[in-house]
Amino acid sequence: MRVLVVTNLEPDAATPQRGRWVRDQVEEIRRRGVEVDMFGFPPGSSHYIPATWRLRRALRRGHFDLVHAHYGLAGWCARLAGARPLAVSFHGTDVRHPVVGRLSRRLARRVDLVAAVSRALFGPENGRPGLPLVPGAAVLPCGPDLDRFHPISRSEARRELGLDPKGRYLLFPADPSRPEKRADRAAQVAVDVEAELLTGGAIDPNEMPLWVNAASAVLVTSDYEGFGLACVEALACNVPVLSTPVGIAPFALADIAGTLCAPFDAATWGAAARRHVDSPDARVEGASRVAALSAGRMAERTIEAYRDILGTA
Repeated sequence: MRVLVVTNLEPDAATPQRGRWVRDQVEEIRRRGVEVDMFGFPPGSSHYIPATWRLRRALRRGHFDLVHAHYGLAGWCARLAGARPLAVSFHGTDVRHPVVGRLSRRLARRVDLVAAVSRALFGPENGRPGLPLVPGAAVLPCGPDLDRFHPISRSEARRELGLDPKGRYLLFPADPSRPEKRADRAAQVAVDVEAELLTGGAIDPNEMPLWVNAASAVLVTSDYEGFGLACVEALACNVPVLSTPVGIAPFALADIAGTLCAPFDAATWGAAARRHVDSPDARVEGASRVAALSAGRMAERTIEAYRDILGTA
């Protein structure tokens, strides 16, 4: 089987983590014997038409059994380039965005497999509609790389990063400039519990496990999430997570003592966060929960979906 993965979730200097989850999934699929080529291009409206023409040429030159696009607009590029059969994974912003969401919902009825990274994307969230639940739709997350995300002692992680070993740190793992991630909420919690807020966005992906383990808790304050990989990565490190009930969080955090999955309320979140920053090395029992959501397991599910499309055993 030869697959072409199309994505505009390309990293740059300001956002080196962008699309890492797609590349992790591709590597896991390759490890399982599937030949995968990648066609990537940067985000931004000026890139879609040139990418579509380049992709059309690539499809004419090479033989691919299937094309798998990640993100709705990349899926449109693949469809307009003539990709057949075509699977599209939708990741969240492409569904919830007021403009791009409409395009994604139209595309979902025009591809061979519509896949969402969480079941939540097939329903409304915070007044924003979800994907249509078309026949054969699938939930195909991009899980965490458990070779990278695992517990590291907090003191060791802080030493590696040059942080104060006795500091009070909370981690907001997203890019603070993205309004839907609600960095303002995380900042309020940090002020209320007298902690320093560490923020993601420009963190080297290879260093992210250190930043997660260095924090007393990870704050996911988003208005919406497609999957919510940061929540799962933190659990893989046994680090406490406080999350709004978005994406995978209601399932991932259910019944794990020391975590919080609730609508944002400054008093409630502050009380939960304070317990963790007051502790010398607060941890939760999260790693066993996320084993079933690993990048490797999710790659196996994705390969099965490919086989279903192609009608192969």
